[in-house]
Amino acid sequence: MATRVFMAVKTLFKKYPMASNAVVYGTLITGAEFTQQTITKKILVKDSHHEPIDKGSLSRYAIMGTLIYPNVLYIWYRWLDSRYIGTASKTIVKKLLLDQFVLTPPLLCAFFIIMSAMERKEDIFEECRKKMVPTFQTSCMFWLPAQTLNFLLVPPVGRVVYVGTCAFIWINILVWIKRQQY
Repeated sequence: MATRVFMAVKTLFKKYPMASNAVVYGTLITGAEFTQQTITKKILVKDSHHEPIDKGSLSRYAIMGTLIYPNVLYIWYRWLDSRYIGTASKTIVKKLLLDQFVLTPPLLCAFFIIMSAMERKEDIFEECRKKMVPTFQTSCMFWLPAQTLNFLLVPPVGRVVYVGTCAFIWINILVWIKRQQY
């Protein structure tokens, strides 16, 4: 039974890679926001007053996680894997540096700016200006080891799902950073 399910999922990812990645990545990202809200609004509250789950916020993360990030990542990793083939140390280092220093800064900026626009903030660039540097520093500590494993061990067809799984953890960190006052 498990083998048939695995084969069906594998077929879906090969036949419909962008749609499959969008569903999985979007679910993981929205799940990360739901996890954060549950922890901060239901578990860590000091009194008996529990805030309701912010469905608008869940919707914003669903949009980012389904429509934007998985498509960018799918195209990026397809290009990266076709340009830098193999798991030799030199190749892995090139992929890591490109991923962290070429792709990550625009993705983080897009996250803060698009989220601010969807939140209808007056200055959609303010949060990016304040939080970009500490967020990028944190992302280096998280993503460099995670991506090393990705480029060494994960087959190309599984990259977006692997990144989505890591992103579940990362988005929990990012949501926490987003909620901080700088």
